Amino acid sequence: QRRWGGSGWTRHLKEEGRKDGAMFQNWKWWPNTQKAHCLIQFAEARGISTSRSNAVIFQALYEEGKNISLVQTLVDIGTDQLNLPEIELRQYLEQDVGVQGLMNEIHSGRSQYRITSVPYFVISREGSDNESPYGLSGAQSSETLLDIFEELANK
Repeated sequence: QRRWGGSGWTRHLKEEGRKDGAMFQNWKWWPNTQKAHCLIQFAEARGISTSRSNAVIFQALYEEGKNISLVQTLVDIGTDQLNLPEIELRQYLEQDVGVQGLMNEIHSGRSQYRITSVPYFVISREGSDNESPYGLSGAQSSETLLDIFEELANK
């Protein structure tokens, strides 16, 4: 039994995700994602794209039913799926090494783009420092994203 509200707010997210192959077959946790974000930072510092890290974390959470708020779960994901060094990763997560950097990023996003929820997409044309980027909150269809990419490409 859930401690708060219903799952109506996830309906749109699931509908849009299913269109792109995210089935949400085993979503059973509502985890604190702070340490998962730190795993993404750790991996990025070692040359692994955030897209790759997000993909394996999403797979673990939504399709495999894993609790990504647990250090052991994240260490397993990092070593098995991203080939990260186990001891170094475990220390990084257990000692909250990346938390301050993560909090700085959150504060920056909130002040610069007025981000209040995730997911949030900031999309701009490369080299367009004087143009305001697009900001999209919540799950978006692939068509919406493609429309924005096409508009930016035609500017």
